[in-house]
Amino acid sequence: MSEAARTHLDSLVQDSQVPGIQYAVVTVEGVIFEYHGGYADLASLSPMKAGTTMMAYSMSKTITAAAVLHLVETHNLDLDQPVNQFLDVCPYGPGVTIRRLLSHTAGVPNPIPLRWVHAPASHQHFNEHMALTTVLQKHQHLSFSPGSKYGYSNIGYWLLGEFIESVSKEPFTSYISKHLLQTLGMTGQDLGYTICTVPEHAHGYLEKYSLLNVFKHLLIGKEYIGAYHDRWLEIRPHYVNGAAFGGLVGTAAGFARFLQDQLQPHSAILSDASRSQFYTPQKTNRGSLASTSPGWHISPQKTNAHFYKEGAGGGFHSMMRLYPDHGIASVVMTNTSAFNVRRLMDKLDPYFINVADKQ
Repeated sequence: MSEAARTHLDSLVQDSQVPGIQYAVVTVEGVIFEYHGGYADLASLSPMKAGTTMMAYSMSKTITAAAVLHLVETHNLDLDQPVNQFLDVCPYGPGVTIRRLLSHTAGVPNPIPLRWVHAPASHQHFNEHMALTTVLQKHQHLSFSPGSKYGYSNIGYWLLGEFIESVSKEPFTSYISKHLLQTLGMTGQDLGYTICTVPEHAHGYLEKYSLLNVFKHLLIGKEYIGAYHDRWLEIRPHYVNGAAFGGLVGTAAGFARFLQDQLQPHSAILSDASRSQFYTPQKTNRGSLASTSPGWHISPQKTNAHFYKEGAGGGFHSMMRLYPDHGIASVVMTNTSAFNVRRLMDKLDPYFINVADKQ
């Protein structure tokens, strides 16, 4: 079955459906399948390697959520405390709690994050707090009553990053690295918040014949738009303004290490109580399920039910999944916005679920 999966992945690269791809599957015992293929940089034909980093975008939110749960427990806080008890910048009132921000039920608005990026050259001196303050000034009103329904929000997780800094008295990225990533034995090359140099970091690409390419100038500044390479348009390296909602940079192997920890009988980064919270389905004020936990989306399907998080933007697309009933998890990362990661995982993950179930 692993050979069939490898053949399928090879065909995606050979048919130019994706410039480069990484895919990994883990159980509690370790990695049972790993693949990397295609190109990290089409101009130089640099190959996609296991250690080539890519932008994770919204997959970052699950790592942020784990850090929030860790912080809440170690500082004896309550998930139902209003976040504005800890932040001066939050304009949304006491109904916006830590739990509701984690589960996207707070009602915080979610404007399309147009141009919420900055160049690597300006990153060292970039003022993230000021960037968030500017966004909040433009979006001061809730989209709906807190707890009444689900509504995805990048700003909500940006606020959680500020919450971590306010309580811990540490920079957000330092807190994540020290209390989560280093505990799992990772370096910045596995998962982190710094873009390394090419070829260690992949270029992202838009598909030439796509709506994203048509509207690219509305979505990202022209300084980030590179040259065409056959059917692919290069997107130059950039940082997301809000590290907590979309700033992680890393590899499928790095995310696989995080997923493997979550499959263990006891997590190295979360207590049993906090990890239970991590996977508890959340409800609205009326008691209906919101299809989220504090940090994950929950698949509605009954067969191969799973928790998942997707990340997309600026020339990259990724997804990770955890199948608790089967003791298996998977992650795919690609360097194109257009690739359908969900379809790939729906096709390949069942192969390895069947293998795991037979062991």
